[in-house]
Amino acid sequence: MSIDTFIDEIETRKKNDLSDLDKKLNDKKSETNTKKNSVIKELKDNYTNEAKTKAEREGARIVEAGKLEAKKILFDAINKNLDATFDVIKKELTGYSKKPEYKKVLQKLVDYSKKVLAKEIVVHCRDEDKSFFKSGVKIGSTIQTLGGFVAENTEGTKELDLTFEELLRNNEDEIKNSILEKIL
Repeated sequence: MSIDTFIDEIETRKKNDLSDLDKKLNDKKSETNTKKNSVIKELKDNYTNEAKTKAEREGARIVEAGKLEAKKILFDAINKNLDATFDVIKKELTGYSKKPEYKKVLQKLVDYSKKVLAKEIVVHCRDEDKSFFKSGVKIGSTIQTLGGFVAENTEGTKELDLTFEELLRNNEDEIKNSILEKIL
């Protein structure tokens, strides 16, 4: 064997080894590119889903905040309406105290007061109502009210506020519920 043959053989082996190495390198490059593309696609999908989820969550939060604000505006309007209704009721009660039925209501309130407090009561009322009260009722001080009176037993140990203002205040929730049922 000659040196040229030996060199040719080494050159051929070298070429074959280089060819094998190039093939392995290309396979590794291809595998790495495939993995890289797969990971990039997976990351894109994850971030796309995460962004979509966050956007949906934020959108839902904004919608709910809008609904809450709308409810607040609605309830504010209803409360203003109810306040205006209470002002109308007070005006009506002022007019009612000038009607003949008012005397019947006063009598019912006196009877109720006598039942709850005592047979003899002291009544604190408007100046214009003093002439209505008769036996079993002492007239006390004058008070500012739309109508009705404050009754107490003769000893002054028990008191019953039956003024229209206090009756409205005590029954405010029921009145508002009744009005709301009619509105809604």
